[in-house]
Amino acid sequence: MVKIAAQFAMFLDNRPGTLARACQALAAAHINIVGLSMLDTVDHAIVRIVVDQPKEAERVLSRLQIAVQKRDVLVVDLPNEAGALATVAQRLTEAGINIEYAYCTVSASQRQGGSLILRTNDLEATINALS
Repeated sequence: MVKIAAQFAMFLDNRPGTLARACQALAAAHINIVGLSMLDTVDHAIVRIVVDQPKEAERVLSRLQIAVQKRDVLVVDLPNEAGALATVAQRLTEAGINIEYAYCTVSASQRQGGSLILRTNDLEATINALS
């Protein structure tokens, strides 16, 4: 299964407590983080999250006074087996689609697998290539 989801990129100071505050605010609103990626730099961390309630998360994050960017990404359910990611990468190669970034998460719908979160240069073409 391939679906479009909202992802939030939070630009946080790279110091203790900043991620905890953001996660605590989401938890207090009963928002579950279903995917997370973090990239650190010298001064800041870029934390990308996918949540189960994106509209509510957008409201909560806007109150934190941190820089947040919302983008659409694709969530691709994958079996937990050798070659699953290779198959996805090959299909996108054949369709001429570039992967800008990707990270993995656990999917509630797949007990024996997970999900790949993708940002590509063409989301609709990616859906077509993987469907």
